[in-house]
Parts: sequence; C-alpha cells; structure tokens
Amino acid sequence: MYDFENKVVVVTGGARGIGKCICEEFEKQGAKVCVIDVSDNSYFVGDLACQKTLERFCQKVISDYGHIDYLINNAPPLFKGIEQCTYEEFQYSLSVGVTAAFYLTKFFVPYFAKGACIINISSSRDRMSQPQTESYSAAKGGIAALTHSMAVSLAGKVRVNSISPGWIDAAYKGYEGADAAQQLVGRVGNPTDIANMVLFLCSDKAGFITGENICIDGGMTRQMIYHDEFGWSLEE
Repeated sequence: MYDFENKVVVVTGGARGIGKCICEEFEKQGAKVCVIDVSDNSYFVGDLACQKTLERFCQKVISDYGHIDYLINNAPPLFKGIEQCTYEEFQYSLSVGVTAAFYLTKFFVPYFAKGACIINISSSRDRMSQPQTESYSAAKGGIAALTHSMAVSLAGKVRVNSISPGWIDAAYKGYEGADAAQQLVGRVGNPTDIANMVLFLCSDKAGFITGENICIDGGMTRQMIYHDEFGWSLEE
C-alpha cells in the first residue's frame, strides 16, 4: 500500500503499546526503525527527559543512516494530578511529552530527507479531562500546539501533523456493553487504529496535509452522554 522501503523512521516510546505497533507497521513496509525508550528495545535505551541522552541518540541515528525520513514523537508523559504531582514530576512530564519532541526536531532539521514528516502523538485529553490528570493533559495539549507551530516554521521542508487518540486498548481486550456503546463506532480503539493513520500521514497520499491535529476516538468526544444514556448512569 505504501512505499516505505528503506525509509528511516524514528519512534520515541516505541518499545510497547501504540509506539510498538507503529514500529511494526513501518517494518512490514520495509522501513528502518530507530526506537528510543526507557524500556528494553533493540536500538536505544534511554530517558527522553535527558538532553545528553537525546543528543547521543540523534548522533547514533545519523551515524547509522545519515538522514531521517519520519519522526514519530509518541513517548507518553507522566500521568499524575494536581494533588500528588510534585514540581519535579510535572517538569519531567513536560520534558518527555513536549521538550523531547522539540529538541529531537531541532537536532534533525539538517538531516530531514525530501518529503520528510513529523507526527506528534497527542491525546483527546488535549481538549477534555478527568480529575487528577494535569501532568499528562498539559503535555498532550503542549504537543498539539507545538505541532502547528513547527508546521509553520518547517514549511516547505517537513510536514508536521499530530494525532489525538481517544480510548486505546493496547491489550486488544475487546470491550463490550457501555464501554463500547459510548463510542459512535461501537467499540474501543486499538493501537492499529493509530498506526494506520501515522502511516497514511507519512505517505504521499497525505501530501496536502500539514499543521493538523486528527482526533481518533471513535467519535467519543462528539457524543453527548447524560444520565441513563448509552449504558452510563451517574452514581452519587
């Protein structure tokens, strides 16, 4: 379907979940995938919150391949709320979720190949929230805004878009009942739903799309739900 043979793809947080699925889908299309994650992986283990680590990772990618075609900023930030999140933890969350994406882009600018793309993974939490999610929501909102800013700055050189996943079940459990009914498509999402959009946005088929945020949530943020609707009831 896509021509990604020997394309060089960088995926942050690519050792598990959505990131791992993105890596696998690119590899199926013949791409060379470079992962950075704090979890074990076959390419580079490191903390995205550390500037020196980011620099060592970038140097390795360029040493190995000489250029980069696609940068997928996927690594998830810390998930803590205002009651328990410390100043240091909040800063760490922003470092992983926003600063790393900015710094990797800044480093790779001279090395992006023709037709290069950046995809930032935000979240539907960039527009809606649950209690005690401030560190995560702030980082996801930040990377969504970073997307259109970078798209303007890199115009003519790199297309930049973001994806905001909704409820994604990394274990492919398959939810039913109210969990499925509250989504317009009748099911909870899975990592493949996000990976498919990543590959599309990186392809020539999306050549006229940049600076956009695409929410992939099964329509969940579009459906108004009140008490005793769609299997949901308010319990006091």
